[in-house]
Amino acid sequence: MLQAFKQLFRRPPAAPVRAERPREVRFVGGNAHASFDTAATNDENRKQWRYADGLSAERCNSAQVRRILRNRGRYETDNNSYLSGMMRTLANDCIGRGPRLQLNTKDVVGNQRVERAFAHWAKQVRLAEKLRIMRRGRAVDGEAFLQLVTNPRLASAIKLDLRLIAPERVTSTDLSVTDSQRIDGIRFDESGNPVAYDLLDRPVGRELGINDWKSRPVDASQMVHWFRCERAEQYRGIPEIVPALHLFAQLRRFTLAVLAAAEAAADHAGVIKANVPPEDVEKYDSGDVVELEPRSFVTLPAGWDINQIDAKQPTTTYDSFVSKILNEAARCLNMPYNVAAGNSASYNYASGRLDHQVYYKSQTVDRDDLAIVCLDRVFLAWLDEAAMIPGLLPEDGPFAAWQWQWFWDGNEHVDPAKEANAAEILLRNNLLTLAHYYAAQGQDWRDAIMQRAEEIKLCEEQGVPWNQVVSTSPDDEEEETDEESEKPADSKKKEPANA
Repeated sequence: MLQAFKQLFRRPPAAPVRAERPREVRFVGGNAHASFDTAATNDENRKQWRYADGLSAERCNSAQVRRILRNRGRYETDNNSYLSGMMRTLANDCIGRGPRLQLNTKDVVGNQRVERAFAHWAKQVRLAEKLRIMRRGRAVDGEAFLQLVTNPRLASAIKLDLRLIAPERVTSTDLSVTDSQRIDGIRFDESGNPVAYDLLDRPVGRELGINDWKSRPVDASQMVHWFRCERAEQYRGIPEIVPALHLFAQLRRFTLAVLAAAEAAADHAGVIKANVPPEDVEKYDSGDVVELEPRSFVTLPAGWDINQIDAKQPTTTYDSFVSKILNEAARCLNMPYNVAAGNSASYNYASGRLDHQVYYKSQTVDRDDLAIVCLDRVFLAWLDEAAMIPGLLPEDGPFAAWQWQWFWDGNEHVDPAKEANAAEILLRNNLLTLAHYYAAQGQDWRDAIMQRAEEIKLCEEQGVPWNQVVSTSPDDEEEETDEESEKPADSKKKEPANA
């Protein structure tokens, strides 16, 4: 009776719930077909994407990978004239003669005193040269390290010095896989801030045993680490020229192949062949050498003829191949072709300025990043020692409340006359300030005005006219039209004076 009562009120079993498949993916024959064409894998693109992985930035930029890329980048830079020149040009354009400090406190005289003292110290430690090495190292080695040290032999009242550290020296010899707050060469706190760098006691490359390689931690406040971060959670850098390394290798191989073909063709001056049946010619053994007298008429044996070998090297596609390779290789550095090749023969004025805009913006970004990562920290460390010198710093509150900025070398204009006319129009219509204009030239507007005032005063004392403006009327000089400025330089022809 009890069993019958339970059977009466028992609920029927619930139907099994099936998980609904995502609508954007449908399964056919066991393979996933995504809604994106590039997410599909087939026989045509299998080889193209076979090396794509899902590694993190830390695993992708492991110590072994960075060492291989760094060595290959250095090797190619040292053996390729184009790449070596590009790296030197990149460092010179970005750093130039080095940054100049402008301190903006209420004490104007104190600002100038600090600026002069910092400029003197920067010359003693060769700040500009070390910054150029850092910029080149970021492109070739992937990263640059600078250590703040004390140099008692420095010819300056402030003994702060800057020591460049090779990237291969920043590595951990006792790194454990279970240590989540360390990567190769860097130790972090719980918030992800670097607290120390593991630095090898000796430079890499010396003949030492395995047990002789020991690293010691250096406090993060004494180290400057500059690299281009491309991914989240990336803490070590790879060379900026990595995408172009194989292109430079191809360029060198192609050049050597063209030279080898020309040399192979030039090894033989000509070929002697018979134009009559074999029984009617004088016999020569195969491979015999016939010496000909230079700059003279020469007679050949009866039945023989001579043909000079045409080397046909380099081919007509050689220049085009070199140009395309350099253009593609320089793109990863935001460098225009004429800067990379050192040749502007195919450029006109308008296209040259347009291509340089991206290059100059890239330099501005790098300078701003370098000021935040390196220069501001170096200046604060310099202020800590300068505060011990009586009467050097202005009394205007703590250092953290001070305002300062860095001036760099300005970019020279291709046509100074057009640039001056444009600046005059903008200043006259209050669309440009002297501060912005002189900052673009890498100068301080206050210093420029004071220098100009001193020059005018001296000119008036000596009776030298300074306010005479020499203008050129359109009738005296033929102005270049916009249509002519768009033509390449080679296509412009000078008209006769009486035309």
